[in-house]
Amino acid sequence: MVRYNRVRVGSRIFLLLLLVLVLFFFGLWWFDQLNILNAKDFFAPVFKLVGLKTTTPLESKDSPYLLEEERLRKQEQALLIWQEENENREKSLADKEAELTQMMNAVKEKEEALNEREKSFNDRVNLYEDKNKRLRQVSLWLNSMPPDEAVSHLTNMEDQDIVDLLRITEQIAAESEEMSLVSVWLAGLDPERAAAIERKMIKKPTDQLLSVQ
Repeated sequence: MVRYNRVRVGSRIFLLLLLVLVLFFFGLWWFDQLNILNAKDFFAPVFKLVGLKTTTPLESKDSPYLLEEERLRKQEQALLIWQEENENREKSLADKEAELTQMMNAVKEKEEALNEREKSFNDRVNLYEDKNKRLRQVSLWLNSMPPDEAVSHLTNMEDQDIVDLLRITEQIAAESEEMSLVSVWLAGLDPERAAAIERKMIKKPTDQLLSVQ
């Protein structure tokens, strides 16, 4: 009787241990399904001792690491796009800067050309004023001497100088409301030369400044 009880007690202990092992493995499997515990990693040392190979489980699509990698990938793509746009903007700014520099150089060249033309014009004006001043002085000097002596001085001058001198003499006479001696001086010159000078005086110079020497 005592032996029979020992047998039943041993069987019960065995069944309880078996039930505990079943529940234990079932719990591991269930935790593995819930991604709470990786059972394969837990039993990897045992599988290695037995000679079995364990496979690395694929990460779930909902794994936070995959989401982080996707976020980083999108950030990297956005950064590449920003870098490309920034390079395009820099290239566009460089092109505009080169265009502006070219325009500024063109404006500078035109400004220098205008300054040179203005300087040249001012020089001609100054020369004309100086010549006009000298002609006035010569005219007053000739008016102060006898007509024959004045004609002798005119004879030794160039035709264009005589024309300019006679014009300024008529201008001075008109300003002072006095009689001009131009006709008297022309009458004293050689008739052919006087006629040529009169023809030149009738023609209005297109640009007196260009005739200044």
